[in-house]
Amino acid sequence: MNSKPIQIALFIIVVLGILFGLTFLSEKGGIQKGITAEDGFSFSGFSIKYPTEEQFLGLEVDSTITKEEVLEVTQTVTPVADEVTDEPEGLSMAFMKNDSLQRPDFSKIDTTKIVRIQYPPDSLDLIGTLQKKIASGACRIIHYGDSQIEGDRISAYLRNRLQGIYGGGGPGFIPIKQVYDQVSAVVIPSDNWKRYALFDPTQSKFPHRKYGAYMSVSRFTEYRDPKKDSTIVDSLPLTKATITIGKSKKTYFKFRRFNSIGLHYGNATTPIQIKVYNDGALLQQGTLIADENYHIYTIKTAVAPTNLTIELEGRESADFYGVTLDAPSGVQIDNVAMRGASGTVFTTSNAASYARMARVLKPKIVIMQYGGNTMPYLKDSTKVDNYAKRILGQINWIRRRTKNVSFIFIGPTDMCLPVNGKMETYPLLPYLNQKLMETCTQNNVAYWSMYDAMGGKGSMKFWVEEKLTGSDYMHFTHKGTKIISELFFTALYLDLMEKKENVPEL
Repeated sequence: MNSKPIQIALFIIVVLGILFGLTFLSEKGGIQKGITAEDGFSFSGFSIKYPTEEQFLGLEVDSTITKEEVLEVTQTVTPVADEVTDEPEGLSMAFMKNDSLQRPDFSKIDTTKIVRIQYPPDSLDLIGTLQKKIASGACRIIHYGDSQIEGDRISAYLRNRLQGIYGGGGPGFIPIKQVYDQVSAVVIPSDNWKRYALFDPTQSKFPHRKYGAYMSVSRFTEYRDPKKDSTIVDSLPLTKATITIGKSKKTYFKFRRFNSIGLHYGNATTPIQIKVYNDGALLQQGTLIADENYHIYTIKTAVAPTNLTIELEGRESADFYGVTLDAPSGVQIDNVAMRGASGTVFTTSNAASYARMARVLKPKIVIMQYGGNTMPYLKDSTKVDNYAKRILGQINWIRRRTKNVSFIFIGPTDMCLPVNGKMETYPLLPYLNQKLMETCTQNNVAYWSMYDAMGGKGSMKFWVEEKLTGSDYMHFTHKGTKIISELFFTALYLDLMEKKENVPEL
């Protein structure tokens, strides 16, 4: 029997009515899916994802931050401009200090909108100590972090800002074998170098666990456990390896002015000859110390080298922790990026090796920036609490092996995952941020909330829309990196300028 049009229309209306009626049975967050709750309802043991009537009719109100509020956040500060390729004439190894042009003009900034660094209840000691250390004329800062700082992002901007005010030059630490783009200096290894990282889950770890203060090493021969077979060393062929170092034309001017080069190594079991050339002329030569302990081979030049080559030759490589390219004085920030890490590997490394290297480096401040990589695996508040305890354990481990080091912890960004077809903040992220802040400030560690600085819950999607973060909803773009870095620098500098009395001596 043929259906009449009126019957078809009535059937469609009835079906749509039933489907719409089901929206009233659906509950907001009625279905638990992993760590998120999506709209729907359950019936006879079955869960069905289904929109609520508010969502279906477009009546759902998003209580998170608005785009206008995020734009206001990103426009609070004005990052310093990128520098041109050619370095101005007349600049020498007399590094600029107290340059008024480098200081932020607070008369043009609404500082009430800056998310400030949180300090322990008795913040006088920590703020005053940071002031003295950074202005001391020789302050090394180690910036540990995950892929957010890879390629010297954030570290480079902060280094440039602080060197412009307190003096200094050079980019600091750079690994010999790099796994990511590094533009702060030209460091080119020969093809036979390999990189081994304590934080790389794809690699077997060295039995000795001597990864030093930078948590990775580079070698020009395969690692061999000397305890297993010490008789084959003499039969190994001599192997040559080189490291070429030069000034980058893609980075800040101050990073191009370094004349103190340190080659950090350890676990050398056989003699390794070293020769250093600049523009083909031999500068110095010698033999690395083969006693398996940590050492630094120092190279000093009158001016920043233009084409420095380090040539190494031996039957077996030492573990090379990297190079440091520094100025004689001022502020230095070492960028130690650990892709995929959550900041919990320090306690698995060799404590004595770390301590020996720290005694030579003499860091005065350690910045730790973690939390993002662990967020997807935190299923409940208990796991968040445990992660915060593990972070405190890492901090205390470093604290016991360094002398009078001050700590600043930078928390994770806002992070999103798809919920009901929209990108929403991870449900446990606000609690993670708060728990890390409480843990840090209760244990004499300063804490800066990058999550709040971005705008808080729901802000990431607007940073993506403004092309300040990538489409992965995680990593900052070049423009976004400069904004978030300037927000942190401004928060830090506001504290550095505060008047403090009765500050303890360093």
